[in-house]
Amino acid sequence: MVSDLLFAHPLANAAGSLGFAPEPRLPLEWGQMGAFFTNPVSLQPRTPAHGTHYLPFPGGFLLHTGYPNPGLEAVLRRSVPRWQRSPLPVIVHLLGQGSDELASMTLRLEAISCVAGVEIGFPKEAGVELIKAFVQAACGELPVIARLPLDQADALAPAALAAGAAAISLGAPRGVLPLPSGRLLEGRLYGPALFPQAMAAVRSLAQAGFPVIGAGGVYTPVHAQAMLAAGAFAVQLDAVLWRGD
Repeated sequence: MVSDLLFAHPLANAAGSLGFAPEPRLPLEWGQMGAFFTNPVSLQPRTPAHGTHYLPFPGGFLLHTGYPNPGLEAVLRRSVPRWQRSPLPVIVHLLGQGSDELASMTLRLEAISCVAGVEIGFPKEAGVELIKAFVQAACGELPVIARLPLDQADALAPAALAAGAAAISLGAPRGVLPLPSGRLLEGRLYGPALFPQAMAAVRSLAQAGFPVIGAGGVYTPVHAQAMLAAGAFAVQLDAVLWRGD
């Protein structure tokens, strides 16, 4: 139920922006945030993607990382004590390779009292049937957030919510840029240039009556307030958090 996800404050970090646990030494106003979203976590360790990882363009940048992480058990071993001390509810972002794998990860998290929910990331080729299968596999005692690319959220959100997701969050869209060598690099897009597209997604989902966590190009308080006014019940911040302001 979306009521299980109502945060004390409507701001949160996006998965992939602040690591696997809150770091009190970072220059952030933690009291203004309502939840902490972990970096993406897979069942088995993942290594960084090969090649160039960062390419700027006017208004933003393309990032290609491969979602490196040490795997679920290592993350839990290192992070659960910090989650237990966290001033914010912790929502774990899960990357599953299949329904069975995702179900086993979710079941593992249900035994950890300091975990408030899970957010699911999907493969880039995910369609309606895979979305349904992943959400159904993750549904249990914890509320499930389906993180959909903001440029596909309209098409995929109905399937995610019908399968049991409590809410939709907006992930970065994908794009392609040329490297100096001429080779094309695919990755996720970030930056203030995405804000108009993200606002359109929030408005469309909210008008359809879908619970949505806005994200994408949010770089100022005005941006965040505009998403909330358009119907988002919370707003995630991503690359702006890396600027330290």
